[in-house]
Amino acid sequence: MIRYALVCDQDHPFEAWFGSSSDYDDQAERGLVECPFCGSHGVAKQIMAPAVSGTKRSPAAPDMAARMQSMMLEAAREVRAHVEQNFDYVGDSFAREARDIHEGRSEKREIYGEATPAEVKKLKDDGVPCSPLPAAPPDPAKVN
Repeated sequence: MIRYALVCDQDHPFEAWFGSSSDYDDQAERGLVECPFCGSHGVAKQIMAPAVSGTKRSPAAPDMAARMQSMMLEAAREVRAHVEQNFDYVGDSFAREARDIHEGRSEKREIYGEATPAEVKKLKDDGVPCSPLPAAPPDPAKVN
């Protein structure tokens, strides 16, 4: 296994492990190496110093975890806002309405609402497509 320090064309540094240096080359040529932060396929190896005992390691971008968390919270906020703006809210009738739509007894439309874990399990067991809506992330201005 070999670990490469990589950077994308948007200057996001990250690391990745490959079985060999030729594995990296092969995956990069096929466009399979992508930045975990922005999805860019414009990825290049960074200059790396050999691992020699006794050398000091420079800390990896200390704010990277905070930036990743911020990006994930923003994505969840955008998904939730899209659903709330474009789907019909059916409240606690979600399970019944989703089943009726799936079985053709109600008009086909995008819905969201509440369901118990037991109702969700029954829907999934019966092949009715449904997935949880991301919880509303905290307001960044109110997070300490």
